[in-house]
Amino acid sequence: MFFGKNSKGGGAEWLVVCLGNPGDKYDGTRHNVGFMVADEIGEREHIPIQKLKFKALTNTCELGGAKVLLMKPITYMNLSGEAVRQAADFYKVPAERVLVVSDDVSLPVGKLRIRLKGSAGGHNGLKSIIAHLGSESFPRLKIGVGEKPHPDYDLADWVLGKFAGEDKKAIDAAIKRAADAVEAIIRDGAEKAMGKFN
Repeated sequence: MFFGKNSKGGGAEWLVVCLGNPGDKYDGTRHNVGFMVADEIGEREHIPIQKLKFKALTNTCELGGAKVLLMKPITYMNLSGEAVRQAADFYKVPAERVLVVSDDVSLPVGKLRIRLKGSAGGHNGLKSIIAHLGSESFPRLKIGVGEKPHPDYDLADWVLGKFAGEDKKAIDAAIKRAADAVEAIIRDGAEKAMGKFN
């Protein structure tokens, strides 16, 4: 069966787009916390996220009472919108039901922030998705990866660096909470989830 045992068939009602960069060298980096959340959800639901579709690794499951397409775009971060647009068009999912999970350098390590909409805030993945959907009105779950250690530090080097020590512990806990938050957003709505997870 396409959606597992409790499925009603048909297409996806939600897209959960977890941002990162493909390839082993990016595993475990700050920019890839979205992929980590996708993998956590995949493990919980016992589904591998590896079907290549819409320029993304995907799988479908029931989450929070809805049929969800989990996506890990493999376009590289700055082209993530291409994958999102293809899937949104195919399943006719409106922007309001495209939940994007990404890293955020302006939040302390491990802090979660749910937003209903907003600008890209300098995040290239979000920038691409806004451009391709033609809308800023999609919910997002941001996971803090901490600010770069000093102003001269190259931002690209920072977000492509790996977590270590206390940061690693904090992010591991945050990934689990983020997976809970994804389910809560779909089940209860983003505003109610904000009160619990922000």
